[in-house]
Amino acid sequence: MTDEKQNASIDEAVATEEPPQYGVGPFSIREVALVGTWIVAFVVSFFPIYGPFESAPSVWTSGIDWVLTIGVPTIAVFLIVLRRLSPQGIRRVGSLGIDQFASVAFSVATVLWLSILWNSFVRLSVGQGFLASWVVWVEFFLMLAGVVLTVAAPFIAPFAQDFRGRPEVPAHRSARPVRRVSPRPASVRPEPEADPEYAPFAAAGAGAATPEASAPDTSAPEPAANDDFATSLIPIDEQVAPLEEPAPAASNEPAQARESFEHVENPTSTVEPAAATAPQHQAFWALVPEERDIVDEIGIPVFRIGPTAWALVIEDRGDVFVVRHEDGRIGYLHDVSGVTRG
Repeated sequence: MTDEKQNASIDEAVATEEPPQYGVGPFSIREVALVGTWIVAFVVSFFPIYGPFESAPSVWTSGIDWVLTIGVPTIAVFLIVLRRLSPQGIRRVGSLGIDQFASVAFSVATVLWLSILWNSFVRLSVGQGFLASWVVWVEFFLMLAGVVLTVAAPFIAPFAQDFRGRPEVPAHRSARPVRRVSPRPASVRPEPEADPEYAPFAAAGAGAATPEASAPDTSAPEPAANDDFATSLIPIDEQVAPLEEPAPAASNEPAQARESFEHVENPTSTVEPAAATAPQHQAFWALVPEERDIVDEIGIPVFRIGPTAWALVIEDRGDVFVVRHEDGRIGYLHDVSGVTRG
């Protein structure tokens, strides 16, 4: 009952704005003219479309041309009739209204019948004779009349009344205005994380900048069990340089005491493993047993190295090699197992 009252109120509002529309039964004058045009075209479509021969095929028996030449207009007229007989039935075909679908159907059919006539004139120009029969001419003009009754009808006085005073309804989502396209935000490249192997050096440098660290220490050094860890944080060249000059005999006593204490605490620990864990900056050639990826700071592959050519390693960080390509690109090799040094 709610829908009936709403439709009645709409009809009353329309009636107050526009004069009443008269037609034939439930159909308007435009719809009656369109149905009559289609009936004539449908009957003529069963006659031969090629030549004067009676055995020539019709549009229904010459492939699938009937789909667009007469089939789709037939569906459009059927929907127009159904809309009057059942107002709550089919109201649109996809995103097209029924009148829009009829405009497309008759326009496409007109172009196809015109193409048959055009091909016939082309054959005639080369001396092969005119192929199309009178059926093609009749169908072309009937479909052209359908275009006038659908596409141009809102601008023709006798038929324009059929489009005036129609109630406004929400448009199909495919027929609504398009949304604005926003630019995609630029991706932020993450900053490379600090290498944990160089963190102690950075901490040592930051500590040296403080006033407490810059002031001279006049107190006597006290030997501790963790002095060897501090020694391992010093670069290799600074660890080896003091060994080249003879040190006073008195200064060797704390070192000897430390070595004896380390030997008691951990008999297997020596100074050499501590030095080996520090990064080695001396470049060397390396050969991998199979192809491996060289990646950048965030893990994106930069290039590949393989077993057929030596790769230049400019820095050995223990479990990571810093590799430089022939063109100057630099990356990291994380899988250092089985690498042959040259």
